[in-house]
Amino acid sequence: MNNGPVSQRAQGIMNAGSYRLVVDYFVNTYRKSVLQSSDIADFTFGNPHEMPLEGLVDALRTWSVPQNKDWFGYKNNEPHAQAVVADSLERMLAMPFEPDDIAMTTGGFAAITSALKAVAEPGDEVIYSLPPWFSYEPLCAEAGLLPVKVTVDLETFDLDLEAIEQAITERTRVVIVNTPHNPTGKVVPPETLRKLTAILEHASQRIGRRIYLVTDEPYNRIVFDGVEYHSPLEFYPYSFMCYSYGKTLLAPGQRMGYVAMPPTMPLEERQALREAMSAVQFSGGFLFPNALLQHAIGDLEQLRLDVEHLQRKRDHMVDALREMGYEVHRPEGTFYLFPKSPIPDDKAFTDMLIEENVAVLPGMLFETPGFFRICLTANDDMIERGLPGFRRALDRIAQVQPAD
Repeated sequence: MNNGPVSQRAQGIMNAGSYRLVVDYFVNTYRKSVLQSSDIADFTFGNPHEMPLEGLVDALRTWSVPQNKDWFGYKNNEPHAQAVVADSLERMLAMPFEPDDIAMTTGGFAAITSALKAVAEPGDEVIYSLPPWFSYEPLCAEAGLLPVKVTVDLETFDLDLEAIEQAITERTRVVIVNTPHNPTGKVVPPETLRKLTAILEHASQRIGRRIYLVTDEPYNRIVFDGVEYHSPLEFYPYSFMCYSYGKTLLAPGQRMGYVAMPPTMPLEERQALREAMSAVQFSGGFLFPNALLQHAIGDLEQLRLDVEHLQRKRDHMVDALREMGYEVHRPEGTFYLFPKSPIPDDKAFTDMLIEENVAVLPGMLFETPGFFRICLTANDDMIERGLPGFRRALDRIAQVQPAD
């Protein structure tokens, strides 16, 4: 019996390793060192460093004017919003999505947690790859699910399919795939997705129950170099696409996203899951977007951050960091870089960068020591102010390391 004031559920969330690391960084480093300085070049979180997209403000202003008495009444899965999403997905993936298979959510957090809870029981296992989005573990902990972690190929950043296959047990219920991937920027290629589909089909038959795929895709419109993006939904019918508009609009505080089931999933199963998803959203704290965002979705769906400008920032930073001596993969999507730390202790190195007025996230927050993450939502001026700090940190290391 738990006699303390804190529930075991809450304690489990607080004890989740990635949650604890992120909170500690936010409280002891970000608040004290980054937010307190006006000079620091902030490459940490995916917040905007410029004024919002003009079209975003216009859309919110337009649709804030009520058209009837119920304009700001309770909203759940609004048919208009579902239809807009279904049409957008059909154009993007050439698949005839049905509006009823779209669950509107309060951003990507709610999308993932709704999908997990709709199909997984407490005690079921959820496989995902490291480095992960650092909220997977606390979301699993809150739902009573057991995270099973494997590591991507750290040379290519592609999925390690052999590791995923070996991690599957009779308790496996969900595999999470994040593409384009945060923090590496890897777009999982079609051949990998085909092989993953074969693994999941074979494993589902072997263990006697369906393994579902939760695809975390908030960056699927942020891809570079003309890459043709393919969603895992195109290959594996038993999938849930989880999307957030906060990345494309660069407005993460405006919480709207969705879960989408593909038309290739058997209709009977989709019908059962539609009701299950809605029940989970209702009981989880009404995880539906607010009225204004759903009214405005037709206009918001047309907006995009400037991907060409983002690609130029990517190229500029990758080229500059490589010229300095950093090892850094050129990402195919997202707005992140994931370079190797020049010393094994990535936390010590990122602390050194803060002393040089540059803030990034250490790889340990992504359970992948020896790397660090750079966020490219920094504006052009911030990038130019920050690059000399990256060089100074390398120079400091060279001064203390013995020559070969």
